[in-house]
Amino acid sequence: MPEAKLTFLLGGARSGKSAQAERLVAAYPAPWIYIATAQSLDDEMAERIAMHRAQRAEGWITIDAPLDLVGAIGDVPDGRPLLVDCLTLWLTNHLLAGHDLEQECERLESALAAPRGPWFVVANEVGLGIVPDNALARKFRDAAGRLNQRVAARANSVSFMVAGLPLQVK
Repeated sequence: MPEAKLTFLLGGARSGKSAQAERLVAAYPAPWIYIATAQSLDDEMAERIAMHRAQRAEGWITIDAPLDLVGAIGDVPDGRPLLVDCLTLWLTNHLLAGHDLEQECERLESALAAPRGPWFVVANEVGLGIVPDNALARKFRDAAGRLNQRVAARANSVSFMVAGLPLQVK
C-alpha cells in the first residue's frame, strides 16, 4: 500500500498547481481519484470543466463535490491516490451558500488529518495582492488564508507553484 501522506500545492491562478498535482498523483498506480469542487454556474465554467476532464488521461475517477468535500474524502478507499482540486473553489461555494466557514474548515481539517493514502490538495494563494475593496471579498481572502495555514500545518509536504515551477516550502 502506498505511503499515507498529505501534499499541499499552493499558487496563483495559472501557476501550474493542478498540472503538478496530476503529475505527482500519476506517479502512483491507477486508478486515481480526482475530487473536483468547481460548479458549472455559467457556460464559460462548464467549458473549463469539460476541458479539464478531457485533458486527464484514462485511469482518473472524477467525483464532483462542490460542497460535501468531507463526505467525498471519506468515501475514498484506503491506499488510493487522491487529488482534491481545489480548496479555494470549495470555500467559495460555502461562502456563497451562507454556510458557517469555520465549521466547514474544521470538518475538512479533521478529514485531512489522517490521510489513508497519498493525498494531494490544491489551493490558490489569494493573499499576495491588494486588500480587496469590499467586505465579502475581504472575508473570503481572510478565510482562504486561514484555511491554507491550517492545511499547510497538517501537510507532510507543501509546494508553492510559480510559473509552473514548484518551490518546496515544507
